[in-house]
Amino acid sequence: MRVLGAVIAGGRSSRMGGEEKAFLPLAGVSLIERVMSRIAPQVNEIIINANGDLTRFAALNRTVIADALDLGTPLAGLHAALKHGEAHGFEAVLTVPSDTPFLPLNLVRRLSDAGAATGAAVAMSGGQVHHLTGLWSVAIATPLEAMLKDGKLRRVMDLAEVFAVETAEWSADAVDPFLNINTPEDLAAAEAHAC
Repeated sequence: MRVLGAVIAGGRSSRMGGEEKAFLPLAGVSLIERVMSRIAPQVNEIIINANGDLTRFAALNRTVIADALDLGTPLAGLHAALKHGEAHGFEAVLTVPSDTPFLPLNLVRRLSDAGAATGAAVAMSGGQVHHLTGLWSVAIATPLEAMLKDGKLRRVMDLAEVFAVETAEWSADAVDPFLNINTPEDLAAAEAHAC
């Protein structure tokens, strides 16, 4: 299966004082570089989804795509990634946020197994579902676009009601592999686990 990895870097970073989270350093390495290094062995190619001045990602040497639909939610990033994957011959798209530096190295395999029958699966840890960390069949792209244009979906979590989205669960005992760095306190806490 050809899998496209899509790093969703569209957050507003309001709790970080407006500083873009993707570029924040964790033990000397930016969050987005950590994310890409975690998923690179698991996918065939990596793209970045972001808006605004896309040249700010130039140093990462990755294709950067903007949202095609103006939705103001991560659903726009998922849609853009699926459409790109579909257009470039990928069978599935792995979406991950740009601020999750401890992603598991078996993410694609576990999500693929969980979503084998339905074509969609998202990650779960500590009883919490991580709706943006998922593996999605590109077959979802067209019906998703139709629903978005009709205003029938607003949040990524709403996809579970429309598509049969499965979950794959990981332990969060030592460190949550899906820890989001949302605040300076989160970043400081993550330093203890970074290497």
